[in-house]
Amino acid sequence: MAKVNIVRPGEGEILGSGAQQIRILENGEHTEHRLGFAEVTIPPGTPSPLQHRHAQHDEGFYVLAGTFRFTVGEDHYDAGPGTWVIVPTGAPHTFANVGEGNAVMLNTFTPDLYVQYFRDFKAMIDSGRPVNAETMAPLWKTYATEISTEYAS
Repeated sequence: MAKVNIVRPGEGEILGSGAQQIRILENGEHTEHRLGFAEVTIPPGTPSPLQHRHAQHDEGFYVLAGTFRFTVGEDHYDAGPGTWVIVPTGAPHTFANVGEGNAVMLNTFTPDLYVQYFRDFKAMIDSGRPVNAETMAPLWKTYATEISTEYAS
């Protein structure tokens, strides 16, 4: 019989520090790596990731608190609590907290490829390396991601 996994409040792997953090709720080990799942908390004024696209996974976002602005190519969409955003493989995207308080969302990765990316990204930050297009490109390449404002063909 398959074992059910339960992650209670305050549990899960925490990446980040202070108000900005990612709490891994499913790292893929209970779903045969079909799904990764995280709770993401972003304080106001946090720089958004460079617009990018993934070649090997879909990414979903469900807003729990605050307002996120999703940018897809040149289009902008504001998403408040209760909003679901799915970014299919190949779609350029980024997001930012545009509110005055912390914004929180659930983030899915199918398959779970990006869970390890967040661990590697945290290690890069902890090492003191700057976060910019030059330093991110090799990391993103490892996870089939590239900086882009255009849809993949």
